Amino acid sequence: MSLRLAGVSYEAAGRTVIDHVNLVIEPGAVHVLIGPNGAGKSTLLRLLAGDLAPSAGQALLDDCDIRTTSTIALARRRAVMMQREYLPFPFTATQVAALGRLPWNQSSESAEEQAIVQECLATAGAYHLARREYPGLSGGERARVQFARALAQIHGSDGKSRYLLLDEPTASLDFAFVHQCLDTVRAQTTRGIGALVILQDPALALRYADTVSLVERGRIIATGCAESIVTAEAIATLYGLGLDRVRMLSPAWPARS
Repeated sequence: MSLRLAGVSYEAAGRTVIDHVNLVIEPGAVHVLIGPNGAGKSTLLRLLAGDLAPSAGQALLDDCDIRTTSTIALARRRAVMMQREYLPFPFTATQVAALGRLPWNQSSESAEEQAIVQECLATAGAYHLARREYPGLSGGERARVQFARALAQIHGSDGKSRYLLLDEPTASLDFAFVHQCLDTVRAQTTRGIGALVILQDPALALRYADTVSLVERGRIIATGCAESIVTAEAIATLYGLGLDRVRMLSPAWPARS
């Protein structure tokens, strides 16, 4: 079981955005993408999610082409959290988190469904926001609510593998919640969830990832276990920085404890 890209390319406006990429997200593991702005990380996530159709190659869920999977079935197997989620309606945080339960065709009024939503809000550090209106929340608070919505979407017990696809989920979070969010992602993997996370901080990738891919100009230039991929030398090359500069910016590369 896996969610993967097999020889995938993607073109937009006559430009090759993704160039023949192979990428595998395994259940029970965290895979992190690192790369400069515009490298194609978000596009890779959207291809894995089935939101974009490859120009060549296939996006596969359990070896079946995602394009042959029904929308409902796909929504039950993977949840996506993008960098910015636009929602102008005066929904409460609870109502936004409950949107994640729509693929399961359950009544939001049932005690079981309400308990799932409240549990996911608490897990995402957003329980205290439950009655607040979403448009009035700060960027970091919205991120926590969207994280809760994604957790609610993959809350199931039918024995099938599930996946979290998170595009810079920590970008708007304060220091403490950055680590709470990533600790939660790691905890989800103990339930068999597979996670793809786009991060900008190599030290966070080294701390929380099982495997890492370095993305540059629409290609994966290196992939493997975090400790072997996320080195000061590799990051210096990827971002075009001097090695001394990288070491000054990230003097410590903390491994996961």
